[in-house]
This record gives sequence, C-alpha cells and structure tokens, in this order.
Amino acid sequence: MAGSDPSVTDWLQIVRAEYLEMPGLCLKAAEVQRLWGIDSTTCKGVLDAFLRTGFLRRTRSAGYVRADAG
Repeated sequence: MAGSDPSVTDWLQIVRAEYLEMPGLCLKAAEVQRLWGIDSTTCKGVLDAFLRTGFLRRTRSAGYVRADAG
C-alpha cells in the first residue's frame, strides 16, 4: 500500500490477518485506531463490518475479540 492511503477493504484485510494470527487478541476501538493508525470513522466501519459478519464479537469491557475465541 505504499504511495497511497489504504482503503476500507485494505484495512479489513490487515485487521483480519492480525486477529487470525493472534486468536486471543482483544482490543478496544481506540487501541485499534492507535495500533494501525486508522481514523475513527474507518475504524468504526471496519469493526462494525466484522461484528455484522460474525468474525468479531464485543466483550463486556468493550473489547473486540474473535467470535470463535473461548
């Protein structure tokens, strides 16, 4: 993605790959933004898309974890 800003599709692939690589990963929205340098609107869109598709679920402490995580 050198030379251009990542699209939402790019961010979906990037964030999904990290969650697949680290099954126990639990991040709050602000942590997702900081970790990948994503603006708040894009971050919300990415996380909402993962919630809708069932890839992620939200914890009681507002973290986002893989839906298949125990």
